Amino acid sequence: MTKVLVISGSSRKGALTPRFALEAYQIIEKNMEATYISLQDFNLPVYNGTKEQQMLENVTRLQQMAEEADGFFIVTPEYHNGISGALKNALDFLGKKHFINKPAAIAAVSGGGKGGINALNNLRLVLRGLQANVLPSQVITDEGDFDDALKLTNENARERLKALVDELNMYITLTQKMKADHRVKVN
Repeated sequence: MTKVLVISGSSRKGALTPRFALEAYQIIEKNMEATYISLQDFNLPVYNGTKEQQMLENVTRLQQMAEEADGFFIVTPEYHNGISGALKNALDFLGKKHFINKPAAIAAVSGGGKGGINALNNLRLVLRGLQANVLPSQVITDEGDFDDALKLTNENARERLKALVDELNMYITLTQKMKADHRVKVN
């Protein structure tokens, strides 16, 4: 079965990013196997490139989950026109071997207004550096799309999220077929 790693890139307590990532996870789980991690709870040290860090339990867990994933769904907040430091740090522990020829869907949750696009442009750039196949579509949502209980209530946002998950599923299916036909590199 297709495996998707869903990553919530916010380390801030009470953030909407994990709620939106969980919504994506629940939709993904209907048709694919999904693993969810929130960088709020998934403690990683600040990346320094040492061999000792590569042997830490959460680092090896993250790397194993990324290695086993057929695709990714990554949600980031926008901090100062970019992705969160926690998300960039987590991606620094991964390499091209974790992402090459794997589709990645991206989404952002902003505090309101027109935020989010800069974070997605930044995330797209970082993921391209890791050789992920970043989907052309993306979703931005903000606090107005959630109710007081932090539940996604905006039907338009929910439909955009479902469409992005469907697109991710399609790209993963096509990539797997091309791998099976030996038309793309198998990790």
